[in-house]
Amino acid sequence: MMREITIRNKPSELQRVANFVEEIGGELGIDGELLMNLNLALEEMVSNIIHYAHPQQTDDCIALKAESDGAEIIFTLADQGIEFDPTQKGHLDTDANPAERELGGMGIFIVKNIMNKVTYQRTAGQNVVTLVKRLTGEKVKI
Repeated sequence: MMREITIRNKPSELQRVANFVEEIGGELGIDGELLMNLNLALEEMVSNIIHYAHPQQTDDCIALKAESDGAEIIFTLADQGIEFDPTQKGHLDTDANPAERELGGMGIFIVKNIMNKVTYQRTAGQNVVTLVKRLTGEKVKI
């Protein structure tokens, strides 16, 4: 299975991302809990791209591709925004008092805990983030 959509860098497009993930989940028979977590991970990553990778008021595109062999699902996000490698975000101290914790990073922390693998490349002026999740035999620990 392989599906692809292109969205605009606008918050209103997050609903299209959710619909895309739901359709794929139905096609692959992904259970509700895992589907909810995949939606959360994709919403977080796309939201970060929309809010931080592009200057305000620009109308850029984000490509989202999903591929699955039945054993795992691979989502690839590509955009031409400001370079940012989410895999380099430091470890989040979840034991620290939230009021004293450094701002930011919770979303990426959640994504890294939902997905089995998160990789980043800067290729031909594009940010390319790949998210991999095994579809069998695991529970998500957030």
